[in-house]
Amino acid sequence: MNPIQSVLITGANAGLGREAARQLALQKGIAKIYLACRNRTKAEAARTALENETRRKIFEIVLMDVTDPASVRNAVAELSTPIDAVILNAGGTGGRQPNSLTKEGVTNIFATNVLGHVVLVDALLERQLVTSTVLYAGSEAARGIPKMGMHRPNLSEGTVDEFRSIADGSKFGPEGDPMQTYGYAKMVATLWMGAMARQHPHIRFVTMSPGGTAGTAGFDDLPLMKRIFFKHVGGVLMPLFGMMHGVEAGAKRYLDGLLNPEFKSGHFYASQTGYPTGPVVDQASIDAALSDITTQDNANQALRQFA
Repeated sequence: MNPIQSVLITGANAGLGREAARQLALQKGIAKIYLACRNRTKAEAARTALENETRRKIFEIVLMDVTDPASVRNAVAELSTPIDAVILNAGGTGGRQPNSLTKEGVTNIFATNVLGHVVLVDALLERQLVTSTVLYAGSEAARGIPKMGMHRPNLSEGTVDEFRSIADGSKFGPEGDPMQTYGYAKMVATLWMGAMARQHPHIRFVTMSPGGTAGTAGFDDLPLMKRIFFKHVGGVLMPLFGMMHGVEAGAKRYLDGLLNPEFKSGHFYASQTGYPTGPVVDQASIDAALSDITTQDNANQALRQFA
C-alpha cells in the first residue's frame, strides 16, 4: 500500500479534527490536508491558525455539512484529485434536537455520527477518490462505559429492522437520552465499517476511538447541566480517575490507526473494558457481536435504506 500523503478530515475546524490536522501536518510525507467543515468563517480561521502553528501551507478547505447528504455529495463532486485517506471525525450529540428527524428520515444524532459519513465514503468510492484508508472515529460507548453512565447498547436480534429503528429513533422514542442513543449510533457505524472492509478489500477500514477526550467539541450541544459536567467538571476530575485524556492523546490515536499498518482493516480499536482511556485493544475481544458478519451486514443493509 502506498504511503499516505493526503488526508481529508471531517469536523476539522475544532477539537479532535483540528488537532489531528495539526499533528498530521508535522508528519513527514504529508503533503495535503483537506479541512472538511460546514462553516467557511470557522474553517478559514482554523486554516490560518494551523498554518501559523505548523509553518506549512498545505491546508485546503472543503465545505461540507455531514448532516446534509446533498451537501456531502456536492463537496465530493468538486474534488478532482484522489485522496489517500479520510478521517471520519465529525460527530457529537446531534444538536439542540437530537431526536428530531432529517428529511432522510434519520435522527439528527444519527445523521451527524453515521449517515453523513456513509454518504461521503460511498461518493468517494464511486468516483475512485479514496486510495488507501478510511478511519472512523469510534467510541467506547459502542460497547458501553458504565462508569460514565453509558450502558452497553442492547440488540434484541440485530436484524435489519432493528437497525432501521436505531437510525430513525423509533427504538428509543421521542425522549430518547442522547447519551445512550449516541452509543447505539457509534455501534452501528462500527458494524458498517466491518462490512465495508469485506466489500472493499483494497481499502483499509479502521475504526479507532479517540477515547474520552477533554476539550472536544462533540458535546457542546448537550443540555446545560450535562454540558457543564462534561466540559468543565468532568474535564478536571475525570482525567484524575483515568476517564478522560487530552485532545492531543485522542488525535494521536487517529494518527496511529491511520499510519500504523498493525491496525487491521475491519477491526474496532478502543480502550480496555471499563475505561475510555489507556492502551487500545481490538474490541472483538470484549464484545464478539461487533465482529459478527451477519450483524455487520444487517447494519449495512439498513443504512442503504436511508443513504
